[in-house]
Amino acid sequence: MAREDDVMPDIADVTMVDVLRAVADPIRLRIVQTLADGQPHGKCGTHWDFGVHKSTMTHHFRTLRQAGLTRTVVAGRTHTIELRRDELDARFPGLIDALTTTEVPMGGTAADRA
Repeated sequence: MAREDDVMPDIADVTMVDVLRAVADPIRLRIVQTLADGQPHGKCGTHWDFGVHKSTMTHHFRTLRQAGLTRTVVAGRTHTIELRRDELDARFPGLIDALTTTEVPMGGTAADRA
């Protein structure tokens, strides 16, 4: 049974502001870039080794799902995450391509990157 926070919004209800707010965090943008390969990814795995706690990753996964960027598929005890690529491309043409070709700086401050 799905909990209320597990529900993803209908794509018609997803706004550009929701999407951009969700990917404003560098870790969430890296998650989207990882998922852009079109494959479902398990919630556990070395591909999520971003140097943060599991609970923090859970928060990032939930934020992306609630913003309408991802879906979580549950099969028994296995949870996989997928990018809603086709739906997002139809709603916001070119956005995912733009997000997935952007290099994400990790660490440091804005002044360090300038």
